[in-house]
Amino acid sequence: MELSLAHPAIKAFMCGSFSGTCSTLLFQPLDLVKTRLQTLQCGMKPGSNRVGMVTVLLSVVRTEKLLGLWKGVSPSFARTIPGVGLYFSTYYSLKQHFFQDRTPMAFEAALLGGGARTVAGILMLPVTVIKTRFECGKYSYVSVTGALRSVCRTEGPAALFSGLMATLLRDVPFSGIYVMFYSQSKASLPKEISTSPSAPLANFSCGILAGILASLITQPADVVKTQVQVNPQLRTAEAVRYIYMEHGLQGFFRGAVPRALRRTMMAAMAWTVYEQMMARVGLKA
Repeated sequence: MELSLAHPAIKAFMCGSFSGTCSTLLFQPLDLVKTRLQTLQCGMKPGSNRVGMVTVLLSVVRTEKLLGLWKGVSPSFARTIPGVGLYFSTYYSLKQHFFQDRTPMAFEAALLGGGARTVAGILMLPVTVIKTRFECGKYSYVSVTGALRSVCRTEGPAALFSGLMATLLRDVPFSGIYVMFYSQSKASLPKEISTSPSAPLANFSCGILAGILASLITQPADVVKTQVQVNPQLRTAEAVRYIYMEHGLQGFFRGAVPRALRRTMMAAMAWTVYEQMMARVGLKA
């Protein structure tokens, strides 16, 4: 079947890509701080003084200038623009195919979100690996394409899929939980609010609530994913054991604050912009 720019799935892809571009540019500093916190803390010896989010933030600004907070934004764009577009177009296509005539229930909404994230997560994982390495500060890559070539040449193509299991264990539940809470909280809004000019603000608030819950539940998987991608010699189980032996249960929640802020704000903004743009092109999100 031939696709054109007027095809609903293509429109959903374009709306999702635009929303991902806006949210990535705004919240990239939080992602960088989160990655630095996770890789720094897991490299510290037990008993060392803990380093907080503000300390890392000031250190980056002092040593790498203000623009240093946007280090890794190129691979973030390379991942997010097509990745969010792919996520929303997959979500829209699945929803239209299975739930065209009715609103998905809570469990069905979770499956929709998780399924869409699985497709996007697997396809975009190589760029996710490069993005994580850019942000951690341990690698001196110059460009995304140069980093991809370097990893393939020195570590083999398989390294570009390091952390696949941890990434899916983080992203699929996050998306499923987020979509479930977001759709249910939106459905519970009074009709006079959901149809008023303040509806985007109300939807954004629903997204904030859903994002906080989803971020906290999936935080341990994010710490493991970061360690595996920065240290590809570690397998997922080994990374879990290392983090626990070195830092205990609290080690799995390193970087939780900047990640929760970023993921929550990014998801809420992406969904709000996506839904508004879909409405403008005449489609129901």
